[in-house]
Amino acid sequence: MLQGWAVIGTAFLYLLALFAVASYGDRSRHGRQIASRPNIYAFTLAIYCTTWTFFGSVGLAASSGLNFLPIYIGPVVMITLGFPLVSRIVRLSKEERITSAADFLGARYGKSIHVAGVATLIAVIGTIPYIALQLKAISTSVITLISHYSLVSEARFLTLGEISILIAITLAVFTVLFGTRHADATEHQDGLMLAVAVESVVKIAAFVCVGVFVTWFMFDGFSDLRDKALADPGVVAMVSRGFDVGNFAILTLLSFLVFLLLPRQFHVTVVENHSERELKRARWLFPAYLVGINLFVIPIAVAGLIRFGSPANADLFVLTLPTSAGNDVISLFAFLGGLSAGAAMVVVACVALAIMISNDLVLP
Repeated sequence: MLQGWAVIGTAFLYLLALFAVASYGDRSRHGRQIASRPNIYAFTLAIYCTTWTFFGSVGLAASSGLNFLPIYIGPVVMITLGFPLVSRIVRLSKEERITSAADFLGARYGKSIHVAGVATLIAVIGTIPYIALQLKAISTSVITLISHYSLVSEARFLTLGEISILIAITLAVFTVLFGTRHADATEHQDGLMLAVAVESVVKIAAFVCVGVFVTWFMFDGFSDLRDKALADPGVVAMVSRGFDVGNFAILTLLSFLVFLLLPRQFHVTVVENHSERELKRARWLFPAYLVGINLFVIPIAVAGLIRFGSPANADLFVLTLPTSAGNDVISLFAFLGGLSAGAAMVVVACVALAIMISNDLVLP
């Protein structure tokens, strides 16, 4: 059985590994010698999937059925059917040396510093609470594992707030070291992007591993899961719950529109783009990623409701299911997946906001 300190130690070693990955990316002639650059670019777009995807999609599915899907349908439509629009935005941004979403909006209105400044303020106000949510999600996952594997006295070794502060400090150091190395904001942060791509691989691998473990090791496949679900009134109510078509359409439209307007998403999609070849690779690889990371959302939600009942915290089913089955390896892997989802968002969002604040508020 894992000890409580092993959870924190694993997180620390994983973050050190990300430091090494980012350093390697920066040393490799700014990443241009990496043959798989288009794949790296496509995986960096998966920064769209934060802890809300890793933990929250299951929680929403457990309470609202298929209502989690619009958040992912919008980006898929944008990057596929809206590909000419995305390609045009990237091309225009390169021609005008755009460094952020605020710069792009300002440039569309005659390089208005007022439009860019207002856009920056809105981005800051909207993004900071979401950054806090990522830190809370990571901290909660740490507390959940420590509480499960440790004695009560050990579980109180660190509070939720203390863990959040430690995580924030670590990610701040990472951001300073690899997100602010270049004086010119138009230069590519290849080391940082390589680390983000690795985190994207880790989080989808972790989520799929949890899904496979729950479906075929905790249960005897989809048929067994379905039979047990049909025998559980709470699960039947969840599965049979319909959805508001109007609300579904509005959420899909909103996710379609904000895909490129989110500061972190604009940064990785537009600012960090090297060539149209990367966009063409992302056109099919990014949608495939979104499909893959959502394949087991419903099975995990159903399994959690069967095992714990509806009053349980469904947002943590990805963690609590493998821990309840006593599988330490899957539990730790799931924790690292959530850590990857939150850390990538926090770091890139901070870099994007820093560029916007310095260029459009401090020195417009």
